[in-house]
Amino acid sequence: MLTTSRVEANIPAADLGRARAFYADTLGLTPTREMAGVNLAYETERGTAFNIYETAFAGQAGHTIAQWHVDDIESEVRDLKAKGVTFEVYDMPGVRWDGGIASMEGLGRAAWFKDSEGNIMCIDQEESAG
Repeated sequence: MLTTSRVEANIPAADLGRARAFYADTLGLTPTREMAGVNLAYETERGTAFNIYETAFAGQAGHTIAQWHVDDIESEVRDLKAKGVTFEVYDMPGVRWDGGIASMEGLGRAAWFKDSEGNIMCIDQEESAG
């Protein structure tokens, strides 16, 4: 059954070398394995995984491809901006924006950016239960 299966995200890249450099130099991630030069596999310290695969269709989705849940969104945004990442601002009713970080009542805060391939990525921090 699927309820007992692991799930991994697959992220498209038009240029696998360029994507590898972005994920290493900008996001600080190193592949855990490479398959035949067309697929890079990553795993975070918290045990989640994703793959980057080469395809001519990269960057064409108009929605979030992957999302990282972080403990300190301000720190993550500041660090990524220092590495040249530009954060997106979207016209979303009821959302307050500050320095590229969206605040959404009841949902927490989030910030979106594009990777080297034009894929939309998100980092978020849940609201504190307090």
